[in-house]
Amino acid sequence: MGAPLWMVELLKKAYPSRNLFALLTNVPIIGKLMDKLFFEGDDIIYLPKDSVVIAIGKDIEQPREIAVPSQIVHEFIEKANYHWVMDFCLCRDASKCKDYPIDYGCLFLGEAVLGINPQMGRLVTKEEAHEYIQRCQDAGLVHMIGRNKLDTVWLNVRPGEKLLTVCNCCPCCCLWKSLPVANPMISRKIMRMSGVHVKVSEGCVGCGTCTGDNVCFVSAIRLVEGKAVIGTDCRGCGRCVEACPQGAIHLTINNERFVEDTVNRIDALVDLE
Repeated sequence: MGAPLWMVELLKKAYPSRNLFALLTNVPIIGKLMDKLFFEGDDIIYLPKDSVVIAIGKDIEQPREIAVPSQIVHEFIEKANYHWVMDFCLCRDASKCKDYPIDYGCLFLGEAVLGINPQMGRLVTKEEAHEYIQRCQDAGLVHMIGRNKLDTVWLNVRPGEKLLTVCNCCPCCCLWKSLPVANPMISRKIMRMSGVHVKVSEGCVGCGTCTGDNVCFVSAIRLVEGKAVIGTDCRGCGRCVEACPQGAIHLTINNERFVEDTVNRIDALVDLE
């Protein structure tokens, strides 16, 4: 039986304290226990926004037609026998988000969705799932895809290998804004897509727009001596690319097999049939 609605309300009240929970993962014994209970077996990948990808293995001046990151989500929609759309985003709802739609929740794929409380969302067809993901993209949300044990816990569904999460994230309310203070054994499970590189060009004037609160959800970009510098915490979502008024930040993919490689990586963790 899926989690009751009172559990959702409890989580919403606890949500503002997510950084405190993240800090607890650095405490010996407690951190290992939290990892086992909530993050064991996780592998979660942030997908760059389609609109910011310039080229694969080419200079910025030589763009060419390429596959886009959202194709990975659509591949799994096709593979899955069951598709479930949440009627709300817990993160945005708890944060009372004003900038992005609260009613655009996660898309869950796999047999385990049959155990989700029907008061939280609905089963949809493949066609409806494809359309839903497009609406999320049009709203400016970024896809995060992978096996996420935390979802099996709060939704109270099993087995974990039968549930694939496609989260549609905004920068202001994302749960993973807590990553910079979490234990590395947990934060490294939420990673950028293979082959993604984000680079600041000489066109940077140090205006600081990219360092705004609602740009990088993991605070991986900062100003150093009047220039933007992107740190190793970058998850490659590409929001800074869109935010830069000078067009001085670029995202490239140097792996022509990024769709196939990412699909194979996730396929090894979940069974959607």
